Amino acid sequence: MTYKSDSHIRNPEDFGKVVVIYGGNSNEREISLESGQSVLSSLKKSGIDAFGWDPNQESIKYILNQDIDRAFIALHGANGEDGRIQGLLDFLNIPFTGSGMFSSAIAMSKVLSKKIFLEHNLPTPKFKVIRTLKDLKKATDIFGFPIVLKPNSEGSSLGMSKISKLNELEDAYKAATEFDDVLLAEEFIQGKEITVTILKNKTLPTIRVKTNRTFYDYFAKYKSNKTEYICPGTSDISEEKIYADIALEAFEALHCRGWGRVDFMCEKNSIPKILEINTVPGMTKKSLVPMSAQCKGINFETLCWTILETSF
Repeated sequence: MTYKSDSHIRNPEDFGKVVVIYGGNSNEREISLESGQSVLSSLKKSGIDAFGWDPNQESIKYILNQDIDRAFIALHGANGEDGRIQGLLDFLNIPFTGSGMFSSAIAMSKVLSKKIFLEHNLPTPKFKVIRTLKDLKKATDIFGFPIVLKPNSEGSSLGMSKISKLNELEDAYKAATEFDDVLLAEEFIQGKEITVTILKNKTLPTIRVKTNRTFYDYFAKYKSNKTEYICPGTSDISEEKIYADIALEAFEALHCRGWGRVDFMCEKNSIPKILEINTVPGMTKKSLVPMSAQCKGINFETLCWTILETSF
């Protein structure tokens, strides 16, 4: 059965049997478990017939033996955001939340995403693909210091570094290559970090993230009590619209669907620059999408229900 992304479902029984997929074996397993358990609990509270599946604990046979009508994907990182689980669900003809296989795979790759952004004349920080330490040294000649180094296909800022001096290159390179063989060096943008949630082809209020750390890293995202979240994150309606318009254009450029999050950096008096698109954003107590929804007056149960409506 195919479901339209703009559908509105009134009765929990109409969703049928729903599997919430979470956990997995990626470096973001811990966060995925928390996201999935929160979503599963919420769907059950709403009266939806839902159960959980952790592919790291149970084989595919576990869901093949179930008469599943829909899937809510809460897998983060490898195997969850890279198109693999989406491809499996397509093969099994099970409607699922979020972007399709190809869009997920592209969004997971920072390099591919940025190339497509540029093809669509969308603003993104200047970058170089890094495969060797020599490549990284060349990038510093182009961008100068500081410079940002990231694994190409990793989330939650894992393996990411801000490099301020030449003698920091090797350690940063080693840290990043623990997560990926292909890296991305970006010009450093000194400014505010803004994130935009997209739900059913519409944007929710922006969030500005402020941290006392070098950047919004894993600790700042999930462990720190000092990270500040300001919603809405912009000063006026016109600025809010600028972020919303660029976010929707980026989402469309990658043919994403359903829901997601677009992250930006913006220097003072400058156009916001797209960092990346997250096709399966976090759904934990500290996650940005639930915060943005709450700012709009959408509680967590309604948010999960609405995301599930987008499954097709």
